[in-house]
Amino acid sequence: MRCAGSIPSNWDPNLQRLFSTFPGGWPGTGLLLLRLCLGAPLILFGAADFSTWHVFAGAGGILLITGLWTPAAGVLTAIVESWIAWSRYRSLLPDAKMHVLLAVLSVSVAMLGPGAWSVDARLFGRKRFDLHGRKGEESIPLKK
Repeated sequence: MRCAGSIPSNWDPNLQRLFSTFPGGWPGTGLLLLRLCLGAPLILFGAADFSTWHVFAGAGGILLITGLWTPAAGVLTAIVESWIAWSRYRSLLPDAKMHVLLAVLSVSVAMLGPGAWSVDARLFGRKRFDLHGRKGEESIPLKK
């Protein structure tokens, strides 16, 4: 179904994006705070212990804080934190519960999306195209 005056394209209207919206306002602020509170301990664990798994967790924390590739970073971080929590070397440490919590929060961020204040929203968010000229400028006529 096309609206009158719309520009035809090959885009399938039934195709859904991974995230149809990037919420702003209070929900966007909540997602930003969630990403910050999740990314900070991941970066701290990555800086404190230079094992391979903690470095991956730190990189995931940086991606989550910036909101870049949020679904992939959330899933990667959840896998890494689950591995750290349930590995035979780390399960005896007192912070194993912290790694489980970080894994659950990573999955939550991967499912909820990055929010409006993220790099993903700037790169992959909906764009607005104004076909009319600005005030004082002539509109560009469309060829039929």
